Amino acid sequence: MTDRSSSALPLAHVHYPESDGEPMGETDKHIDETIAFRLTLAARYEPAPDVYVAGNNLIYYEEGNPAKRFSPDVYVVVGIAKRQRRIYKLWEEGVPPTFVLEVSSRGTSMEDEGNKKVLCRRLGVREYFLFDPEGDYLDPRLQGYELTGSEYRRIPPGADGGVESRVLGIRMRVDGEQLRAVDVRTGEPLRRPEEERRARSLSDQRAESERQRADDERRRADDERRRADTAEERAARAEAELAALRGRLGGRSDD
Repeated sequence: MTDRSSSALPLAHVHYPESDGEPMGETDKHIDETIAFRLTLAARYEPAPDVYVAGNNLIYYEEGNPAKRFSPDVYVVVGIAKRQRRIYKLWEEGVPPTFVLEVSSRGTSMEDEGNKKVLCRRLGVREYFLFDPEGDYLDPRLQGYELTGSEYRRIPPGADGGVESRVLGIRMRVDGEQLRAVDVRTGEPLRRPEEERRARSLSDQRAESERQRADDERRRADDERRRADTAEERAARAEAELAALRGRLGGRSDD
């Protein structure tokens, strides 16, 4: 009988690849929505030093076994340092993803609703969401599950089909082929990347208009000061000329 453990590599020498060779998404729409929602969440948690937002990198969950891995479309980990990671090693980080979103399609449905969902439940992912942007197979197109004990429980949707993520404090809803989110506490919508770009552009335009207005005010004030100085100078010269004339006239009357 062969002792297979004797031929195993030391744990320190095990290679964990950074890519599994799989495409990021099935279509441009799936890729766009994956990127957009990741960036939306990243902007929300930018000030938080202990929230990591990522997606499409590999999560390894068994030390020494590179085959034990998966790659969520978008995920959030609460309770670890915010820094860039090439891969995510669960035994080093010590914290599983808190939230996972799969931008799903008919081609990935069996994996998203089956193996990946079961794995996330086993690893202790507190919330697992599915979003089918094209309405290709999932009805309703947005579904959320929260971990209750050792099982996932379907999060009941609202009247508009929106589903709340309690761990993130946001409420998500489908808008056309897009996924939108609102801060539950404030009621403020989370801006998507294109909306953030437009808002920044408008803000820059307003700031430039304010600068231009301030420059114009300064120029007008400078012009008024120059005109005032010129008027004062003319008045002073006239007063001096008048005084000189009076002096001359007074001197003639004495003669």
